[in-house]
Amino acid sequence: MVKKFTYRGKTLEELKKLSIDQLAQLLKARARRKIKRGFTEQEKKLLEKIRKGKKKLRTHCRDMIILPEMVGLTIHVHNGKEFLPVVIKEEMIGHRLGEFALTRKRVQHSAPGVGATRSSAHISVK
Repeated sequence: MVKKFTYRGKTLEELKKLSIDQLAQLLKARARRKIKRGFTEQEKKLLEKIRKGKKKLRTHCRDMIILPEMVGLTIHVHNGKEFLPVVIKEEMIGHRLGEFALTRKRVQHSAPGVGATRSSAHISVK
């Protein structure tokens, strides 16, 4: 039995039919405030491209709220160095694009080098 996705009691199809203002009422306070204040010019351009059905979407708008009409798309989000592909899923609605394109890499330490500790200074390198 596969559980059907719902967001605050509404299915994805019902969410797609809602207007931006009606959707804002379902979102959490921070996202609701951002939508109520209006989108920036870059965010409006991104929404236009999404609605036109453009395939290759690249954006610097890391603070864009993920809307139901974006579900299923792959948006390449800039992380400060490169564009990382983010596949939008239903569970991401209400979050921001930047949350899924991390800006820092995970540090992976290896073994310490020769001379890094007092005891390793006496080991021959040969």
